[in-house]
Amino acid sequence: MVMIYFFAGYTFALSSTELIEKSKEYDQQTVSYFGEVVGEVMVRGNFAWINVYDGTNAIGVWGARDLVKEIKYGGSYKYRGDRVEITGLFNRACRQHGGDLDIHAQEIKIVKPGHEIYRPFNRSRLNLAIILSVISFILIGLNIFFKKRRAPTQ
Repeated sequence: MVMIYFFAGYTFALSSTELIEKSKEYDQQTVSYFGEVVGEVMVRGNFAWINVYDGTNAIGVWGARDLVKEIKYGGSYKYRGDRVEITGLFNRACRQHGGDLDIHAQEIKIVKPGHEIYRPFNRSRLNLAIILSVISFILIGLNIFFKKRRAPTQ
């Protein structure tokens, strides 16, 4: 059983890079993996998929629907996703899911809840867009004007 690393009283989950590069070693082993839930929770009957991003790669996590019911935020432009720690069976090429690399979760803990990301309105970008639009219309108008002047009359 491969679990988590202990160092000076802290525990560290395996990284996605380590799981990918040493996938043969960790195949069919219980592992711990930490990251941000990204995208939607995809419910499939009594089960659900989540993608967990550790800052380098995202790994698909399959688990019982009850394990993901507490997840409120998936990372996106508008939201920082819940940070979770996954403990589960690592599959290098999961037979149940078409040969994909995944983790079948036995436990999902929310370590840090997600939240909405505040993005203030950027007035300078709006002004720049207006200026560039006006310039574009002027150039298009000049182009049409000069094409009509050059066109031979019959």
